[in-house]
Amino acid sequence: MFLRQLEKLNPELINFTFVLHERGDILPDTYVVDLDMIQRNTKLLVQAAKQNDIELFYMTKQLGRNPIIAHAIENSGIPNAVVVDFREAEIFMDNGLHLGNVGHLVQPARKILKRILTYGTKYITMFSLENLDYLNRIAGELNLKQNVLLKVSDRRDNIYPGQVGGFTLDQLNSQLEKMKEMSHVNICGITTFPAILFDENEGDYRPTPNIDTINRAKRIFQMHNFTIREVNLPSATSVRSMSLIKKLGGTQGEPGHALSGTTPMHAYQEMPERPAYCYLSEVSHSYHSHSYVYGGGWYRRGHLKNALIKEKNLADHAHILPMNHSNIDYYLELDRQYEAGVPVLMAPRTQMFVTRSTVAVVKGLHSNERPKLVGLYDGLGKKLLKGEL
Repeated sequence: MFLRQLEKLNPELINFTFVLHERGDILPDTYVVDLDMIQRNTKLLVQAAKQNDIELFYMTKQLGRNPIIAHAIENSGIPNAVVVDFREAEIFMDNGLHLGNVGHLVQPARKILKRILTYGTKYITMFSLENLDYLNRIAGELNLKQNVLLKVSDRRDNIYPGQVGGFTLDQLNSQLEKMKEMSHVNICGITTFPAILFDENEGDYRPTPNIDTINRAKRIFQMHNFTIREVNLPSATSVRSMSLIKKLGGTQGEPGHALSGTTPMHAYQEMPERPAYCYLSEVSHSYHSHSYVYGGGWYRRGHLKNALIKEKNLADHAHILPMNHSNIDYYLELDRQYEAGVPVLMAPRTQMFVTRSTVAVVKGLHSNERPKLVGLYDGLGKKLLKGEL
């Protein structure tokens, strides 16, 4: 999906990835992440956010919950993370990272909630009065008051399967007075997902129907004389969409793919953020004039179509044939035949935390440093042992 842009905007990453493969530093089924480019993209996002008075929480699930990358993002100006689920919260707490929003996509499990509150998070997002009441009780036991965002939802909203949840507008209207009685939570904002998406036909970012639900929720708060100060509008948060977040009344955004220059819009246009990762595999074998490369990193929404093959110091392009969604990606199929062992480089849209891949972090590609591999991790942010690929 992003191979053409990667070849144009970050050839250094391509070249060094091939070097790592040739040296045997990485095995097939490895995502290689350019730390320098992540830091560059982060600084651009921070600058745009300041210009639009938007608070940012960084998201790293797309990059395998990687602690090296997370520390680099924090050092580049986004101090707090939004974690997709409680497993990611565990990784971040274990690595001394800062939690900014927990519970937005996956509610924190009850047995870990006390640890999260003790560790500290700027916000927790709640989906229901039942969960909010439990949070209030645990916060009371710890003698603290937790800032909370409420996720609001309506049947007309754009909601992905597997991500359903939130206060309906009727629930919000009938339950707000009870929420006021909770002494250990501070309800200070509302959120939805996704608030903004790339419209391929129009070639730009556009608000989803969820924004209407956000606006109606605001009016319900006003009816109850309840002041909220934060409106969290995630999805497709990038330099380009920052002004749209502000225009829609948002105060918070959550960049994820923009950190690596890989929102859908980045595949079609040259954007301020540049691509910061690639996927490396190699040919295993051929069969009936097609070559098969080792899989493990395929993501079904990744729009994987093209590959760059390096054979005998020559670069060649091939197409990746479509994968049936019911299959396991033991192999990816090329439409041409190559020698076994040659490297195959791809740049799909990904969510590294749902793959079987190794994540290799490299730095020095865009500085006076000598490029080097600084860490090997699994797709869940756990460091691999020395020599373990």
